[in-house]
Amino acid sequence: MKSIAPKDYICPICLGNKGIESDDTLLKQADLVFKDDLVSVWINSFWIKGNEGHLIIVPNDHYETLYDLPSEVGHRIFEVSKTMSKLLKKVYKCDGITLRQNNEPAGDQHAFHYHLHLFPRYINDNFNKELTKKSYLSESSKRIEFVERLKEGV
Repeated sequence: MKSIAPKDYICPICLGNKGIESDDTLLKQADLVFKDDLVSVWINSFWIKGNEGHLIIVPNDHYETLYDLPSEVGHRIFEVSKTMSKLLKKVYKCDGITLRQNNEPAGDQHAFHYHLHLFPRYINDNFNKELTKKSYLSESSKRIEFVERLKEGV
């Protein structure tokens, strides 16, 4: 499929996956929860009020959208999403999980590297209302707290 990324796009997820910390990515190596040969799991930098500490699962190699994703990688993302969802429920004591994945600008994709969001959900959390508002950039120290909790919960 033809690239949908803007000309001269520097992929912030690829930088994070390669261990590069720079002004071109918000991902910090301390935000990494899990990594294997196919995928990485990060605490997302932008948070939704009431659902802080949500995860993104990304392929280690660059694929812009679901349409480009090889089945083997997609299967691994699904397997890891199931494992991470169970971990979120255990560690965060959440009542449910919402998965969200956006493709192309019309589908609200902003980072042009496939990524699957896993949001912890709570009864009466106002998630759908908060999702319509602007997410906020979390502090690195707060993300580290969530990473440590998740790693302890494994």
